[in-house]
Amino acid sequence: MVQFVHPSRQDITLSSVLSALADPMRRQIIKALIEQKDCMSCSEAAPCPSIAKSTLSNHFRVLRESGLIHTTKHGVEHQNTVREADINARFPGLLKTILKQADE
Repeated sequence: MVQFVHPSRQDITLSSVLSALADPMRRQIIKALIEQKDCMSCSEAAPCPSIAKSTLSNHFRVLRESGLIHTTKHGVEHQNTVREADINARFPGLLKTILKQADE
């Protein structure tokens, strides 16, 4: 069984969140997951259909290990959700601000 690394709420650090969101592709993945408001598979949340599977897996690993997303395995798919409540509890308004500023 696949075990994913998910830091607890108190272990989510500002530096890991900022580092993960520094990459434009990862910001696009987070935006897609937030807009969906539901679980999405890695391929559904991918901002570019031609991205290599290994590259996409790395992006999701970084997002997961930083505490930004939660991943569960359903059959052969990995379903992802943004940990908005945890991020907002640790850093109120940070995620919304970063995503809004990145759009400008």
